Amino acid sequence: MKVAGKVVVVTGGANGIGQALCEIFHREGAAKVVVADLEGARAKTVADSIGGASFACDVGKESDILRVIDETEKQFGPIDLFCSNAGIGGGFDPLSENAGGTSDEPWARSWAIHVMAHVYAARHLIPRMKARGGGYFLNTISAAGLLSQVGSAAYSTTKHAAVGFAENLAISHKAHNIRVSILCPQGVETNMLKGLPKGPQSSDGNLTPEEVAQCALEGIDRETFLILPHPQVIDYMRKKTDNYDRWIGGMAKIQAGLREAFKK
Repeated sequence: MKVAGKVVVVTGGANGIGQALCEIFHREGAAKVVVADLEGARAKTVADSIGGASFACDVGKESDILRVIDETEKQFGPIDLFCSNAGIGGGFDPLSENAGGTSDEPWARSWAIHVMAHVYAARHLIPRMKARGGGYFLNTISAAGLLSQVGSAAYSTTKHAAVGFAENLAISHKAHNIRVSILCPQGVETNMLKGLPKGPQSSDGNLTPEEVAQCALEGIDRETFLILPHPQVIDYMRKKTDNYDRWIGGMAKIQAGLREAFKK
């Protein structure tokens, strides 16, 4: 899909990858880029810089996502591309003694933002896209959804669930000309990454948000389901499925090393 002339919504668009997506879509000639973010003032700043529009939005709330969809389509026309990009890094604890954690809160918040936000967007856009002959979803997930994330069971689990939902979304609606891409980088130089303990997500080097956005644009242009800004991830996926037990053992060694480093 070519972005030129399209109406695009980007959640989590006020910073990092989301901001870079907004900026590159604007440069590519999108008819309107809508920046949706929990930080409403920052979203407006980004939108003003590109001639876009903005909404304050908590993607974990279905009513907020529906409001963004309704207001965007009322003001600017049908949404062609919905980028469900918002994410959080909560629940990271390299020294955790129990993968189940001690509280439901990080699980509930991660589930709301990393999974249900994608579900809500699809729930309210699929009927509209079907009626008008197609549309596009770009869901920012993470290489953690394909591999894992040592130090945060909640992050890893919800990102895996996000991949599963995107697969089903793509399968269920391919016949309706609705396309889906998942963006799965490793380390990216964002505020979220800076707030996390150093870990294997950065072992292949951190990309800039702009580099990730460029990969996303190219993937959307090709209508590729799996977009990997770090191409090494495909080899890790193959090694994982080739010998799952060996892969688990290797990840356990990384976990042990991270624990030792964090104690120091």
